[in-house]
Amino acid sequence: MRGRSSTDEERAFREMVRAYLEDKVLPRTPEWERAGLTPKSLYAELGALGVTGVQVPEEFGGGGESSYRYNAIFGEEVARSGASAGAVQLHLNVVLPYFLHYANREQQERWFPGFVSGESVSAIAMTEPGTGSDLAGISTTAVRAGDDYVLSGAKTFITGGIQADLVVVVARTARDAKDRRAGLTLLVVEEGMPGFTRGRKLDKLGLRSQDTAELSFQDVRVPVANRLGDEGAAFDQLTANLPQERLSIAVHAQAASERAIELTTAYTLERKAFGTPVASFQNTKFVLADLSAKVEAGRHLLDRALEELDAGTLSGADAARTKLFTTELEGEVMDACLQLHGGYGYMLEYPIARMYADARVSRIYGGSSEIMKVIIAKDLGL
Repeated sequence: MRGRSSTDEERAFREMVRAYLEDKVLPRTPEWERAGLTPKSLYAELGALGVTGVQVPEEFGGGGESSYRYNAIFGEEVARSGASAGAVQLHLNVVLPYFLHYANREQQERWFPGFVSGESVSAIAMTEPGTGSDLAGISTTAVRAGDDYVLSGAKTFITGGIQADLVVVVARTARDAKDRRAGLTLLVVEEGMPGFTRGRKLDKLGLRSQDTAELSFQDVRVPVANRLGDEGAAFDQLTANLPQERLSIAVHAQAASERAIELTTAYTLERKAFGTPVASFQNTKFVLADLSAKVEAGRHLLDRALEELDAGTLSGADAARTKLFTTELEGEVMDACLQLHGGYGYMLEYPIARMYADARVSRIYGGSSEIMKVIIAKDLGL
């Protein structure tokens, strides 16, 4: 949000988050990268700072902030610092909104205090081994049996799934031959429920400290009291949160691109080739100038989208445009910046190497670039 005015509260929040990430998280990031996940204690530390409860109503101990801008600030500072936040951003930007919008009073009283303190870690289980972007193709089933649903199926690529205490599972509770999107329901599965097991922690190309899991549900009895919203309403619930989910990805992509240019500019000013700084070569200047212009355009696009999200006017198509532009640009920036680092850019001791690997998935998760283009094309009437 560099391009928009900030309040005193926002600036104070940014300074607090920046200091915490640089002092407490960045030094531990290499250890977490090797372990393949961040400790659950990170959520509690962020809870003590007030980060995890910013949007939770004040009556449950939260900040009661309806705006997304504090989450955006946190995401920008994670990218800017190079620190790892594991699955925290998915917990805040993707999963928590379902509880905020659809949890009833009893559920709020039961779960919100844990969100505020950081003691409850959440994940959302949509993707299945045979179902990616096609949510209507979900085959995990939940059959009503008295006061419970009997849940059976498998999910994969679940961010934060290894450590989550609460997993929002998208399950099919009914079938409609005329409408594949009907009959999907959100159920909250809690750690320790019989039949709920976690498979292997998946080994990824990037985002090494963000655990990603396979989950299995074998006749798990989930109380009806753990259903979020109405039965059969999940497709509309999921669709309603997609603009914010996609903007959260765009926020990180934009901030990472800005950081990559800063790091590469500094490196080329210091690094010498043929007796002169790499920054003195016309190619270096032109590459960085071109990237700078494009990234500046991305910043304005993103800031406008963030303003519209808070105002409730952001369309799904404009969220798709923002994600498409910023994530595709992020890939271009990381590739060019790594190239300007030369052989050192391929070494993991230089931040650009990890940034290059981490950036690749931004064009896939939250809806691939191809899906974004389909959405935009439909908005154009094509």
